[in-house]
Amino acid sequence: MSSKLRQRYLLLFVFAIVGLSTSLVFDLYQIPAVLATTYEQTVVTSKSAEKLEAEGKYFYSLSQFAHALKLWHQAELIYADSEDSLSQARILSNLALAYSQLNNWQQSTAKITASLQLLNQKPEINSPEHIRALAQVFNNQGIIQLSQGKVEQAIATWSQAKVNYEESGNDLGVIRASINQASAFKQLGLYYRAVKTLAEVKKRLAQEPDSLLKATGLRSYGDILRLVGQNNQSKQILERSLAIAAKINAPEEEVKTLLALGNSYQPESQKALKKYQQGLEICRQQPNCLRTDLPLQIYLAQINLLSKTRSWQRSQELIPTIQAEFNQLPNSRTNINQKINFAYNLVELRHISSSKAITNKVPTFSAIEQFLVNTLQQAKALDYIKAQSYILGLQGQIEEDRDWQNAQKYTQQALVLAQDLNAPEIIYLWQWQLGRINRALGNRSQAIAYYSQAVEMLQSLSQDLVAINPDIQYSFSSSVEPVYRELVSLLLEAEPGKEVSQANLEGGRKVIESLQLAELNNFFREACLDAQAVNIESIDAQAAVIYPIILSDRLEVILSLPHKPLKHYQADISQVELEKIIAQLRHNIVVRSRRNFYSPASKLYDLLIRPALEDLANSQIKTLVFVPDGAFRSIPLGALYDGQKFLIEDYSIALTPGLQLLAPHPLEQVKLKTIIAGLTKSRQGFSALNYVESELKEIGNMVDGVTLLNQNFTAKALQQEIKFTDYPIVHIATHGQFSSTLEDTFLLTWNKRININELDSILQTRNPSQDNAIELLVLSACETASGDKRAALGLAGMAVRAGARSTLATLWSVNDRATSKLMSEFYHELADKKLPKADAVRQAQLSLLHSSWYKHPFYWAPYVLLGNWL
Repeated sequence: MSSKLRQRYLLLFVFAIVGLSTSLVFDLYQIPAVLATTYEQTVVTSKSAEKLEAEGKYFYSLSQFAHALKLWHQAELIYADSEDSLSQARILSNLALAYSQLNNWQQSTAKITASLQLLNQKPEINSPEHIRALAQVFNNQGIIQLSQGKVEQAIATWSQAKVNYEESGNDLGVIRASINQASAFKQLGLYYRAVKTLAEVKKRLAQEPDSLLKATGLRSYGDILRLVGQNNQSKQILERSLAIAAKINAPEEEVKTLLALGNSYQPESQKALKKYQQGLEICRQQPNCLRTDLPLQIYLAQINLLSKTRSWQRSQELIPTIQAEFNQLPNSRTNINQKINFAYNLVELRHISSSKAITNKVPTFSAIEQFLVNTLQQAKALDYIKAQSYILGLQGQIEEDRDWQNAQKYTQQALVLAQDLNAPEIIYLWQWQLGRINRALGNRSQAIAYYSQAVEMLQSLSQDLVAINPDIQYSFSSSVEPVYRELVSLLLEAEPGKEVSQANLEGGRKVIESLQLAELNNFFREACLDAQAVNIESIDAQAAVIYPIILSDRLEVILSLPHKPLKHYQADISQVELEKIIAQLRHNIVVRSRRNFYSPASKLYDLLIRPALEDLANSQIKTLVFVPDGAFRSIPLGALYDGQKFLIEDYSIALTPGLQLLAPHPLEQVKLKTIIAGLTKSRQGFSALNYVESELKEIGNMVDGVTLLNQNFTAKALQQEIKFTDYPIVHIATHGQFSSTLEDTFLLTWNKRININELDSILQTRNPSQDNAIELLVLSACETASGDKRAALGLAGMAVRAGARSTLATLWSVNDRATSKLMSEFYHELADKKLPKADAVRQAQLSLLHSSWYKHPFYWAPYVLLGNWL
């Protein structure tokens, strides 16, 4: 296996384990330490018992659980002798928590059961004291259930705790249980439910004075905002949490928040490392903090980030420190996760240190394998099946390139354990690994079978791929996308002397469409899209669908023609070289003074279009519908050049994220009416758009509608117009940006930026299946984020989330005078000549191309039509 591929696979597993590890650390360590109800003050009958309970609380906070148990057992006996059943029930639930921390699940379950039985058999039932005690016990029971992996049960138990807290008037208890519940939602990948829960917590906390609970609640909220892509808001909330923790002198909470801030700053690695170091320095000044695993968490976060940024030397320097931390921590599920995380880093560093001239402080492979064997025994002692699967899978990965048979053996064992757990987020990893192994062994059919199973498993995750790694900056491009691409590569490889079968071509097309769907679901950070197969023949008999597929070693193209078998051709060009040509075209075409775009435009035409010309002519094709892959999304495909003319001069062109997502329907031939909105004045740091007013006036002269200009163009005003009119076109002329992140994809209104989710909310009164659906959304003056290789995801995301049947947008911000001219021509073709949308866009572009002022593709090329081209 190449060094680059090995690094990618290793990083994938590091990410997976980091997600597992930090999730458990957050939920099982921090919640009992902060949000459990072992520490609540309650009136008790015995001062001696009260003192024992308080001392137990102190030792529990130091993670000295055995000592806490001893003290609480004594207190429980005193409460039992004095027949103080409520206090006895409470202390039993404390004991259950302590036993769970020591992995004694039998005793933990027995104590929590005894606690509930005691509360359910006394005459004080439904008294205020009883309800208060019941709420505390339910809260602790939820923590225990979560630590056992019974996430749904924990959520239900915390719901009951919240009811009891509400009934007893304990607002802080409600907040505590809600934070715990949000953590469980996060484990299930239900991020937006967690966000909603914590947003309500934030409102409640606003009425409370600064406290440890307030700092913790805000930290939880900030952390989940990061996971749904709202990094800027996440940082703001976390900084507020940090300020409260510092104000109330809660150093451990400061450390935890700095760790969360470091995670939010990970795209800016130096800032992230600074936050981690600040947390470490505070922890070193606190003996209690040093007794916890917080230093280890920080060291692991540092080594993970340093590995991602290829700071190999600095990564190695952390190894002895991390090893020393492990030696002083007890065996627990959390620490096992951290050991696996560490082992993955060691494997990667071992490979790197063997190939680079750097100081070698990394243990040998033999030492790493022995470390894994010991960790496996510890996982077996705790009956921790999930960790056992990860360890065996890593052993299989280590053996790749060394002993493929052993690699297969370990990976199959890991797969069996994952299947026993019914854990699809792990199962797909080992199916993927077995696919790679069988491919290396020459078992092509078996490799395809394993890859296909891995893809099916990913799709079975309710399309919610972000649930795989709930507590890290999830890397779709390294941990999911390669599974799809490697399967397509296998399917489209012709066996010697044979052509690729129709079954494999159809399979390849379905897989690449599924990848488009998965990418958008990951972009939205939730499963919000459904796919429905569509037959090209039923859509347009004069349209061809072209699937350019970028693979590491070649370009594959699948061509779908009406009433014809699928066609297939390929070019032997590496991904690196192809993306270089695409980048050259994008770089050169956006500067009006340059003419050197012809060369890359011609190269791409030869790769993508020329092999299909004969088939296109024989089928009398008039429209080319591209399902663009990767870097192809960032360029105007109409500007591909055959040496004499541009592609747009021969064909109408449309884009779609996949026929499964945006099934086209002809534009209803009704009188076109338009909601027209735009900005001409500078707002929020964006420059004025001087020609927008004339653009909107010309459109208004051609089609009936209502206009929202400048201060009248607000998000609320737009929503009201959409809600109370049935106009089929929404035209927005304003600054906007498409990016690979939700947070940086927006449209500018007079008073605010509208992000994709807000746009969805504004347009949600229109159902695409209704007669009054929005037929066309026009986004004029927007652009894709420069320097963002996956920015066009934002464009596709905007088109899909808007719910419009078609979206006309621009790949870069263009001359607003040229835009005014093009839009005027577009509406003329659409309204007066009744042309299909793709044809209307083409004629409008040609009107600029054939003019003396605007023939450079800078002016006409960036307009792209997504979705319904009819």
